[in-house]
Amino acid sequence: MCTVCGCGGDGATISDATGGHAHAHPHEHGHTHGQDVHGHGEGHSHAPGEAHVHTHADGTTHSHGHDHGHGHDHAHHDAHDHHPAGGTLDYGAGPARAHAPGLSQARMVEIETSILAKNDDYAARNRARFEAAGLLALNLLSGPGAGKTTLLVETLKALAGRLATAVIEGDQQTDNDAARIRAAGAPAVQINTGKGCHLDAHMVGHAAEKLPLPPGGVLFIENVGNLVCPAAFDLGETKRVTLISVAEGDDKPLKYPDIFEGADLILITKADLAPHVDADMARLEANIRRVNPRAEILRVSARGEVGLSRWLAWLDKARAERLDALAAARESEAQALRAAMSAAVSGGAR
Repeated sequence: MCTVCGCGGDGATISDATGGHAHAHPHEHGHTHGQDVHGHGEGHSHAPGEAHVHTHADGTTHSHGHDHGHGHDHAHHDAHDHHPAGGTLDYGAGPARAHAPGLSQARMVEIETSILAKNDDYAARNRARFEAAGLLALNLLSGPGAGKTTLLVETLKALAGRLATAVIEGDQQTDNDAARIRAAGAPAVQINTGKGCHLDAHMVGHAAEKLPLPPGGVLFIENVGNLVCPAAFDLGETKRVTLISVAEGDDKPLKYPDIFEGADLILITKADLAPHVDADMARLEANIRRVNPRAEILRVSARGEVGLSRWLAWLDKARAERLDALAAARESEAQALRAAMSAAVSGGAR
């Protein structure tokens, strides 16, 4: 995941809702957008004997050993402890579930915990903002080419005139997808993450500031196409929707379990192409169930007989449930305030 892949948000830019000039957002401590979430550019501290991994501007890295006088670090032994002789080299078997040269498993867990804690704080702020607006916020995740943008464009066309929507688009470069969304009639802000391979909650918070958030409507957040890193980052969404196309292979949920495991809904896209790509739909769904038995699974297509009807029905139901839950919470708060006011009046009358 992002604690080891070397991606960064240093080059992230955010457009306005009409496709105006994109700009990098500097944080209060002088870093460009994404740095304080990822910990890039901040001071380094090292435990005695721990290796220091240095990342250059071009993304290349090298490590410096400390206090040992030799170049072979303990993280190398730590990772290889999980490799059976002659078997699979399983770098995901340790507590960090990953490997980075020069970093021990314990240090990687420490870094990941710090990064995600910062992100979760921003996600909580986003969630509060979305709740205040009565929004159903959906985080759409998939690998590249699964059809997120096409599905979203057709969905926006189907919802036009009956449900207010807004969109945050995430890609490493270009505003192509945001332009397609705006052409479909919905306001959209484009986030370009540069070398970053996922959106984070801080980016989404700044993008939301540039959008006319539709009260009681739906906010679609289309994440960067990536089956790994986006799964780890809460954006403040109400629900997660993971997409997989029929052409990607029925073993993808087993190869990339995290992005499926955290989903509330899984959409099997391009379902009309299944007979043409020899897709085993039963096996694909069974593999999804092995990873995530609780998620609802829907087969959809932006064209053809399968269509979007079940997906649109799911959206209507999810939005109604969201509004009911928010209304109930606010009524409970109102009752508590009325009770407090009654108690104050009674106490003053004595």
